[in-house]
Amino acid sequence: MVLQRKSEEMKDDIKYPSDVKNDNYPLQTKKQILTRGASIGFLVGMLFYAFDVHAYENTEVQDHYKNIIYKTPSQVEVCYERQVSGDKTGDTILGAILGGAIGNNVTKNMPDGGTAGAIIGGIIGNMNSSASGGSKTVCKTETRYTEESKTVYSHSTIKFVYHGKTYTLNFKK
Repeated sequence: MVLQRKSEEMKDDIKYPSDVKNDNYPLQTKKQILTRGASIGFLVGMLFYAFDVHAYENTEVQDHYKNIIYKTPSQVEVCYERQVSGDKTGDTILGAILGGAIGNNVTKNMPDGGTAGAIIGGIIGNMNSSASGGSKTVCKTETRYTEESKTVYSHSTIKFVYHGKTYTLNFKK
Protein backbone atom coordinates (compact mmCIF):
# COMPACT_ATOMS: atom_id res chain seq x y z
CA MET A 1 0.00 0.00 0.00
CA VAL A 2 2.83 2.39 0.73
CA LEU A 3 4.28 1.73 -2.70
CA GLN A 4 0.95 2.33 -4.36
CA ARG A 5 0.50 5.68 -2.54
CA LYS A 6 4.05 6.75 -3.44
CA SER A 7 3.51 5.96 -7.14
CA GLU A 8 0.22 7.90 -7.14
CA GLU A 9 2.01 10.96 -5.65
CA MET A 10 4.72 10.69 -8.29
CA LYS A 11 2.11 10.68 -11.06
CA ASP A 12 1.23 14.24 -10.10
CA ASP A 13 4.91 15.30 -10.32
CA ILE A 14 5.58 13.74 -13.73
CA LYS A 15 5.07 15.94 -16.75
CA TYR A 16 3.98 13.87 -19.71
CA PRO A 17 4.81 14.91 -23.29
CA SER A 18 1.16 15.63 -24.01
CA ASP A 19 1.14 18.18 -21.15
CA VAL A 20 4.38 19.88 -22.24
CA LYS A 21 4.10 22.48 -24.98
CA ASN A 22 7.79 22.14 -25.86
CA ASP A 23 8.78 18.54 -26.62
CA ASN A 24 12.43 19.26 -25.74
CA TYR A 25 11.70 18.55 -22.05
CA PRO A 26 9.95 15.17 -21.88
CA LEU A 27 9.11 13.52 -18.54
CA GLN A 28 10.32 16.25 -16.19
CA THR A 29 8.76 16.94 -12.85
CA LYS A 30 7.07 20.24 -12.19
CA LYS A 31 9.75 20.96 -9.60
CA GLN A 32 12.53 20.42 -12.18
CA ILE A 33 10.80 22.70 -14.70
CA LEU A 34 10.30 25.44 -12.10
CA THR A 35 13.89 25.14 -10.84
CA ARG A 36 15.32 25.32 -14.35
CA GLY A 37 13.11 28.34 -15.25
CA ALA A 38 14.02 30.16 -12.04
CA SER A 39 17.73 29.53 -12.62
CA ILE A 40 17.62 30.80 -16.19
CA GLY A 41 15.59 33.84 -15.13
CA PHE A 42 18.05 34.62 -12.33
CA LEU A 43 21.07 34.34 -14.66
CA VAL A 44 19.45 36.49 -17.36
CA GLY A 45 18.44 39.08 -14.78
CA MET A 46 21.97 39.22 -13.38
CA LEU A 47 23.39 39.63 -16.89
CA PHE A 48 20.99 42.48 -17.63
CA TYR A 49 21.84 44.12 -14.32
CA ALA A 50 25.58 43.78 -14.90
CA PHE A 51 25.29 45.02 -18.46
CA ASP A 52 23.18 48.04 -17.43
CA VAL A 53 25.60 49.08 -14.68
CA HIS A 54 28.59 48.54 -16.94
CA ALA A 55 26.92 50.23 -19.91
CA TYR A 56 25.92 53.35 -17.97
CA GLU A 57 29.42 53.81 -16.60
CA ASN A 58 31.14 53.66 -20.00
CA THR A 59 28.47 54.96 -22.38
CA GLU A 60 28.01 58.48 -23.69
CA VAL A 61 25.18 59.55 -26.02
CA GLN A 62 25.41 62.90 -27.75
CA ASP A 63 22.81 64.57 -30.00
CA HIS A 64 24.00 66.59 -32.99
CA TYR A 65 22.13 69.47 -34.61
CA LYS A 66 22.56 71.42 -37.85
CA ASN A 67 21.41 74.80 -39.15
CA ILE A 68 19.10 74.83 -42.15
CA ILE A 69 18.12 77.93 -44.09
CA TYR A 70 14.57 77.95 -45.38
CA LYS A 71 13.94 80.30 -48.34
CA THR A 72 10.40 81.56 -48.84
CA PRO A 73 9.73 83.11 -52.28
CA SER A 74 7.62 86.23 -52.74
CA GLN A 75 6.78 88.33 -55.80
CA VAL A 76 7.54 92.09 -55.72
CA GLU A 77 7.17 94.79 -58.34
CA VAL A 78 10.38 96.74 -58.86
CA CYS A 79 10.38 100.07 -60.72
CA TYR A 80 13.38 102.09 -61.83
CA GLU A 81 14.23 104.98 -64.14
CA ARG A 82 15.82 104.02 -67.45
CA GLN A 83 17.53 106.46 -69.81
CA VAL A 84 16.12 106.54 -73.34
CA SER A 85 17.97 108.15 -76.21
CA GLY A 86 15.09 109.72 -78.11
CA ASP A 87 16.35 108.19 -81.35
CA LYS A 88 13.89 108.69 -84.24
CA THR A 89 15.68 106.22 -86.54
CA GLY A 90 13.09 103.47 -86.11
CA ASP A 91 10.21 105.78 -87.05
CA THR A 92 12.19 107.15 -90.07
CA ILE A 93 12.93 103.66 -91.42
CA LEU A 94 9.33 102.53 -90.95
CA GLY A 95 8.14 105.67 -92.84
CA ALA A 96 10.60 105.00 -95.67
CA ILE A 97 9.43 101.40 -96.08
CA LEU A 98 5.79 102.36 -96.14
CA GLY A 99 6.47 105.33 -98.49
CA GLY A 100 8.44 103.14 -100.92
CA ALA A 101 5.63 100.55 -101.04
CA ILE A 102 3.01 103.23 -101.67
CA GLY A 103 5.24 104.98 -104.30
CA ASN A 104 5.65 101.74 -106.27
CA ASN A 105 1.91 101.09 -106.33
CA VAL A 106 0.88 104.67 -107.20
CA THR A 107 3.44 105.23 -109.98
CA LYS A 108 3.59 101.87 -111.71
CA ASN A 109 4.92 103.25 -114.99
CA MET A 110 7.49 105.69 -113.53
CA PRO A 111 10.96 104.23 -112.90
CA ASP A 112 11.81 106.09 -109.63
CA GLY A 113 8.37 106.18 -107.98
CA GLY A 114 9.39 103.79 -105.18
CA THR A 115 12.53 105.78 -104.39
CA ALA A 116 10.65 109.06 -104.22
CA GLY A 117 8.00 107.44 -102.01
CA ALA A 118 10.69 106.08 -99.65
CA ILE A 119 12.34 109.47 -99.30
CA ILE A 120 9.06 111.27 -98.67
CA GLY A 121 7.87 108.53 -96.26
CA GLY A 122 11.14 108.71 -94.29
CA ILE A 123 10.85 112.47 -93.91
CA ILE A 124 7.21 112.23 -92.77
CA GLY A 125 8.06 109.37 -90.35
CA ASN A 126 10.87 111.39 -88.78
CA MET A 127 8.73 114.52 -88.41
CA ASN A 128 5.80 112.66 -86.82
CA SER A 129 7.97 110.59 -84.43
CA SER A 130 7.07 110.88 -80.75
CA ALA A 131 10.47 109.62 -79.58
CA SER A 132 12.11 111.93 -77.07
CA GLY A 133 15.27 111.61 -75.02
CA GLY A 134 15.37 111.50 -71.22
CA SER A 135 14.36 108.95 -68.62
CA LYS A 136 11.48 106.51 -68.59
CA THR A 137 10.02 104.56 -65.63
CA VAL A 138 10.19 100.82 -66.21
CA CYS A 139 8.55 98.29 -63.83
CA LYS A 140 8.88 94.52 -63.71
CA THR A 141 7.99 91.70 -61.30
CA GLU A 142 10.88 89.95 -59.52
CA THR A 143 11.05 86.96 -57.20
CA ARG A 144 12.72 87.72 -53.88
CA TYR A 145 13.46 85.25 -51.08
CA THR A 146 13.05 85.67 -47.34
CA GLU A 147 15.56 83.51 -45.46
CA GLU A 148 14.90 81.93 -42.07
CA SER A 149 17.52 79.92 -40.21
CA LYS A 150 16.40 76.96 -38.08
CA THR A 151 18.36 74.51 -35.95
CA VAL A 152 17.13 70.93 -36.42
CA TYR A 153 18.16 67.49 -35.14
CA SER A 154 20.72 65.79 -37.38
CA HIS A 155 21.78 62.55 -35.66
CA SER A 156 23.15 61.12 -32.43
CA THR A 157 26.35 59.32 -31.55
CA ILE A 158 26.87 56.72 -28.89
CA LYS A 159 30.36 56.13 -27.51
CA PHE A 160 31.05 53.00 -25.46
CA VAL A 161 33.94 50.86 -24.30
CA TYR A 162 33.90 47.15 -25.06
CA HIS A 163 36.81 44.94 -23.95
CA GLY A 164 39.02 48.00 -23.53
CA LYS A 165 38.35 49.43 -27.01
CA THR A 166 36.25 52.57 -27.53
CA TYR A 167 33.58 52.48 -30.26
CA THR A 168 31.50 55.32 -31.66
CA LEU A 169 28.31 54.71 -33.67
CA ASN A 170 25.98 57.16 -35.42
CA PHE A 171 22.22 56.65 -35.26
CA LYS A 172 18.94 58.52 -35.60
CA LYS A 173 16.37 58.63 -32.82
